[in-house]
Parts: sequence; structure tokens; C-alpha cells
Amino acid sequence: MDHHAYRHALAECLAERELPFPPAEFDTRRRRVRQVMREAGLEALLLTDPADIFYLTGYHTFEVSVYTCLVVSADRLVLQVPSIETGPAVVTARVDEILGYRWEGIEEVIEPLAEVLASFRAIGLDAFGAGLRHGVIRALQAQLGVERFRDDGGELLDRLRIVKTSAELDCLRESARITSIGLRAAIAAIAPGVTDNEVAAEGSRALLAAGSEFMSLQPIVTTGRRISIIHVNHQRHVIAEDEPVFLELGAAYHRYTAPMMRTAVAGRASAEMQALRDVCRGMYEALLPAMRPGHTFDEAARAAEAVLAPHADRAFFSGVFGYAVGAQFPPSWVEGTGYIARGQQREFEAEMVFHLPLCLRLPGRWGIGLSDTVRVTPEGGQPLTDNDWQLQERP
Repeated sequence: MDHHAYRHALAECLAERELPFPPAEFDTRRRRVRQVMREAGLEALLLTDPADIFYLTGYHTFEVSVYTCLVVSADRLVLQVPSIETGPAVVTARVDEILGYRWEGIEEVIEPLAEVLASFRAIGLDAFGAGLRHGVIRALQAQLGVERFRDDGGELLDRLRIVKTSAELDCLRESARITSIGLRAAIAAIAPGVTDNEVAAEGSRALLAAGSEFMSLQPIVTTGRRISIIHVNHQRHVIAEDEPVFLELGAAYHRYTAPMMRTAVAGRASAEMQALRDVCRGMYEALLPAMRPGHTFDEAARAAEAVLAPHADRAFFSGVFGYAVGAQFPPSWVEGTGYIARGQQREFEAEMVFHLPLCLRLPGRWGIGLSDTVRVTPEGGQPLTDNDWQLQERP
């Protein structure tokens, strides 16, 4: 059977069987999106980021490299997927219509999509979003007119996604629980002579056994001087005695991830390692009280910068003290809806959730990284993860 017949056959027995939330949760999200669309003067949204599509429909798949889009209008949601994603579209998504195209024939997306969009005069795009293909948009604009398309669609949705519902917070709490299990298993495997791969393998096994789905970012484990290189990963390196080991894990639960960083030592931590740990903890303690409604992201960043300042010349820090997390897909668990950094003037709102990746790296030597995923409340930041903010010594 072709993908059209496959879709109909599946729909008869499995339609919407794997929705991650009750229909009422999606109804609430859609009402909010349609309200802000009206306020912005948009008649339709054309969304291509897998996380945006998931947020409004529940649609999820591990194959997020193919072209997929969602058209949101006042009265319907239309999901366009390649033939190989027909199954997930039927089973995991709550939409009004599914449009399929041959996986090998991406040029087939243009005519059906142009027909869906033809009646709309103001169409919002996420110009900086994942999955927005220049060839597709160029063809649509040539057929429908450039003047119909606006670039503010992604910003509109970001404003909503960054504030979590109670159902989303429950998913983040469950992710936090599983993440902690994975980190404990990985740390227990650390010893001189063990490889970073072996540690990562134990962490991965524990995450999956405890209930994690496929992760948006695989477990990160580095040792010794490789910790000083940002964004490298395990690579068959043997852990030396008294060497630090950096770990960053994040379980996925209904695609929601609450990451956590910890640092362990295969032996005893030096006084210098403990001192750098103190700086990370100091930044964390400066951030939490600043993470409350009425304060800006910039103000929280400046509070943490004051702690970092005496050490800024010798240790590398990314410049981002926190980033929003929620539902994501590979290659990253970073939601992209907000950053705690200098110059970011958005104010905190209750039920925003941020990962605070506080890692300091001494180039060519080693690094110390610790973090929690933190929920914004009227009283300040409250951790969802359970880091003890100590260096775990493994004598």
C-alpha cells in the first residue's frame, strides 16, 4: 500500500493513541496561540521547528531531519509530513488534516502547502527556526507573494512556550528524577583506569532503564584536560588517578528534559578544584534569589557575574548563566526561548524553567561544572533537579 492507504489504515485503529497529554492540554495551548495571533494581526502561522509542532499537536518522531511543517489558523491545524512519517503523524498528533508527500520528492510539498495558505494575507514564519528550508519558502513566496509573509511567528510562540503549564512541569520533574538516576550510575563507574566511554555507557543504561525516551542530547562525559574544551565528548580516554570527570546528562520524558551537570574526581579533589567549585556554587546562590517575577534576565546575569568577576581572566565561561528548557528534539535540549545573559531584558515569569550550566574551564588543564534545572517562583528559583553541589570524590 502507498502512504495514503497506510495513513487511513492506521487511523482506523491507532489514531491519536500516543498523545503525550490529554486533549484539553492541547486545546488550552491552541487558544493561547490563536489569541496572540489575533493580537499580532496574523491569520496563519507556518511552523517548522519540531518542538513547536510538538507543543501544539503532540507530533513526535526521532527522524527530525526531514521537512515537516504545521499550518495554524483560526479554525484548523494542518500537518504536512513525508511518507515515512505518516505513522507518527497519525498515532502521536492531534490535528485536523494530515498532508503527505513522497519522502524522496520534497518538491511535492509546494503545491498542497500553497493551496492551504492561499486565502491568508498575513502568515507568520519563524525565520530563525529549525527546519525552515530556503527552497520551500522561496517557492511559496514566488507563488503567493512575498508581502504575505512576516518573520515574527517564532517570537510569538516563544513567548508562550517559555512559561510552563502544570502538565509540563510534571514532565520536567519526572525527567529530573530519571536524570539523577543516570548521574548516580555514571559516577559509581568512575575509577582510575576506566574510560570515559565506560562511564557514559553506565549513565546511558541507567537513563534508559529508568524510563528515558531517546534523548535530545546524548550523555556528555569528559575527563582531565578535555574538560577544558567546551563541547567535546567521550572518546575512549582513560581516567587518571585524582583526575576530574565532568558529566552532563538529561533524560527525556514526553520529550521534556531537565538536565544536570556534576563533576566527580577519580580520587581526591585538589584545593584548587574545590575553590573553583566554590565559585560555581557562589554563582548559583546569586542566581536563585534573582530568578523571580519582576527581575530581568540581565539582572540575574549581573548578579552571577559579580561572583565570577575575580576569576574571569583565568577561567573560561560561556557567558550564558541559564537557558530555558522544555520539550525538545535532537540535536539539543536547549529550548531557545530565553537566556539568562547580559543584555537580555525580558522579565522572569512564574513557571519559567531554566537549566543553569555553571561550568568553569581552565584551558589545557581541567574544568569544574555543576548545574541544576530551576523553576521560577515568586520566591525565587527552586531546583527541580537534586544536585548537592559537591565534588564527588571516588577514592
